[in-house]
Amino acid sequence: MARYDDLWRERYGAASTPTPCPVSAAVPLMEQMLAHRTVRAYLPDAVPQDALQCIVAAAQSAATSSNLQTWSVVAVRDRERKARLAECAANQAHIHEAPLLLIWLADLSRSDRNAQRAGSASEANRYTEMFLVSAFDAVLAAQNATLAAEALGYGTSYIGAMRNHPAKVSAELKLPKRVFPIFGLTVGRPDPARPAGIKPRLQQDMVLFEETYNAPAQAEAQAVAAYDEVMLGFQKAQGMKPMPWSTQSAQRVAGAQSLSGRDRLVSEIHAQGFELE
Repeated sequence: MARYDDLWRERYGAASTPTPCPVSAAVPLMEQMLAHRTVRAYLPDAVPQDALQCIVAAAQSAATSSNLQTWSVVAVRDRERKARLAECAANQAHIHEAPLLLIWLADLSRSDRNAQRAGSASEANRYTEMFLVSAFDAVLAAQNATLAAEALGYGTSYIGAMRNHPAKVSAELKLPKRVFPIFGLTVGRPDPARPAGIKPRLQQDMVLFEETYNAPAQAEAQAVAAYDEVMLGFQKAQGMKPMPWSTQSAQRVAGAQSLSGRDRLVSEIHAQGFELE
């Protein structure tokens, strides 16, 4: 259990006390999940087709609302296309570097076409609920894919900035109406010369509530201050610019300017054929 305990402390901070895993057979999976980290430095090794197919099989094994399977994914390996997509996403260097970029899509177009073949209407796809269903489906699928990729020895990084310019992403990928890019995911062999650390998370009592939501102001402030110190230690160890988590979090939600163009997201979703009624 030494590795499990060490990973627990990396996830929650050195002073945290690991909770023993109640089922010993689950320890390897728990260790894999506790070891998750964002990888932004890759070796040039290609991700072969059989690995991609295993990753997608894991994605398709995720829960999906009413078995509608309202998501799709586009695998991008072409260097020039990745470069154009990187321009849509703050030109992040690891998009260029990763051998594989997966774009996860909320996709209601398939159910539109299926209804048309059946001679039926697809009016429910006009509603916000169905857009949320398709977005949630894509998120669940991508998280399963991430776990599978890590089990195969790959590292990943989610690219939320694909929503900075969704119209350009949609045009690049030739997306039909009622298909929307939710985020990207870079995949590749981690570069051992540039290792990524496990980023600490908030203590569980900050996110886990029993029966009803309860966040006492003083206790929350103390817990956030303690987490700020943990994050500053992590940033120092990783050679990152120091900034308390509370400051970073506040800046991220300060106003529309902090959303990198995503304040226009509703109009962009409308433009891609989702009515959101």
